[in-house]
Amino acid sequence: MDGTRQSNVLFVVLDTVRKDRLGPYGYDRGTTPALSRFAEEATVFESAVAPAPWTLPVHASLFTGLYPSQHGADQGSPYLDDDVTLASILSAAGYDTACYSSNAWITPYTGLTDGFDAQDSFFEVLPGDAFSGPLATVWQTINDNEYLHELASKLVRIGAMAHSKLASGESADSKTPSVIDRTRSFIDGSDGDEGWFAFVNLMDAHLPYYPPEEYREEFASGVDPDDVCQNSKEYNSGARDIDDDEWEAIRGLYDAEIAHMDAELGRLFDWLRETGQWEETTVVVCADHGELHGEHDLYGHEFALYDELINVPLLVKHPELEADRREDLVELLDCYHTVLDALDVDPDAALDAGDGDSDGDDGDGVTPFDPTRSLLSSGYRAFEDAADPDPGQRAVLDGDGGNDEEPDGGADYAFVEYAQPVIELHHLEQKAGEAGIDLPDDHRAYSRLRAARSTDAKYVRADRIPDEGYRLDEDPDEESPVDPTEDDVVAAADAALARFESVVGGAWDDPTETAGDDRDALADADEETRDRLRELGYLE
Repeated sequence: MDGTRQSNVLFVVLDTVRKDRLGPYGYDRGTTPALSRFAEEATVFESAVAPAPWTLPVHASLFTGLYPSQHGADQGSPYLDDDVTLASILSAAGYDTACYSSNAWITPYTGLTDGFDAQDSFFEVLPGDAFSGPLATVWQTINDNEYLHELASKLVRIGAMAHSKLASGESADSKTPSVIDRTRSFIDGSDGDEGWFAFVNLMDAHLPYYPPEEYREEFASGVDPDDVCQNSKEYNSGARDIDDDEWEAIRGLYDAEIAHMDAELGRLFDWLRETGQWEETTVVVCADHGELHGEHDLYGHEFALYDELINVPLLVKHPELEADRREDLVELLDCYHTVLDALDVDPDAALDAGDGDSDGDDGDGVTPFDPTRSLLSSGYRAFEDAADPDPGQRAVLDGDGGNDEEPDGGADYAFVEYAQPVIELHHLEQKAGEAGIDLPDDHRAYSRLRAARSTDAKYVRADRIPDEGYRLDEDPDEESPVDPTEDDVVAAADAALARFESVVGGAWDDPTETAGDDRDALADADEETRDRLRELGYLE
């Protein structure tokens, strides 16, 4: 970092929030007065790209600085294994650390809360300790045993159970006020030697939408949440149609949820200003991914890598950053290095001093601080200066120089990965089956997806559906696919993706098998595992 160190970091994730529904990005419905005020003293990034379109892998990347294929946290193996988290590093360096969330994936069970001195998921469907201890051990045993690996999909569906219950109005009350209150209490009581790091995930804008009445009346007047489609799988499977009026109602409820989040976040911001902590606190606000409301004939945030999902809002307040807008490419995994830079913490030194485990590389152990990935550095994304280039850096560097085969050589790229889902696929098949619909083998729900995105173009590679290329500078809504043989800029994105794939383990272009029959896998489960499944309601 080129300037002075900050004492504290507040990191806020607005779960499932599209940037085009926020005031700082030009939305005019007045959903975000607090964020709009914040944007006046922050840098607003126009081209921030998430490494995946859903919560678990994105948060794992935020906490490790690694791509999903490096850290491996996904629905097939939904936990961080050997990678040291940002919170663990900061805790070892003497910072008080806390995580408050109402997202089921951000729990001790997945390893995402490792290193937080205080944490509470506010997730009411299952008790907090159901996601840690013996269950986590059972999960890892299953994944490490080839005979039991298929059973992993059974446990993953904990999330499916949880989201099904959350989809009812009676369980849909917002936990955001409690999350904000607990965050304030943590900050107020912090006595860390260095300062504090608070991570907050606000979940209101995730389906289902049941905003408080005050905000529903303002943004979706007369709309009953129980009268609109609140299950994306019904629509995506073809079992349910949604007309223009219903889409308008759904978007109104979504806006109301965002407005409620903004008000609560503004309450926290105002308190930090009033208590004199605002100036010494770096504030990062982003979304982990966006949401589709009928665009590309999809609902929710599965089965695609369109920009509504992966080009996310990102606003950062720090003395080294001007209150301005930036058009250059940013990857969310750069936030890991940015936080370390803001607090002037070296991971290896911190973990050595705190007896932490800093051994390992390539996603095994701690990710070293890299100034070329810090938003605060004058050398940001000057990857030629990276000491040990990661897969994304190598893919960009290998295309630099503008050779004849890659006409757009030298362009910067972000990379996105989406492994085949389990929960979403299970529910999609269930909804289709109930409606008597047979999903074809080439349905996009069965596809793994990877993408390379620059500010001008995107190329998406898939294993069961056709690849897609777009000129984002000419077609930002991605309505007209472009063949790379007919456009040099799209061809360059295709080539960048190929370079990335060669580093992380090859292209996802061969169709994969879907999850096997869980009943067959159960026959191989030991009695302890079966007992755990009974506790979770999967077995009689």
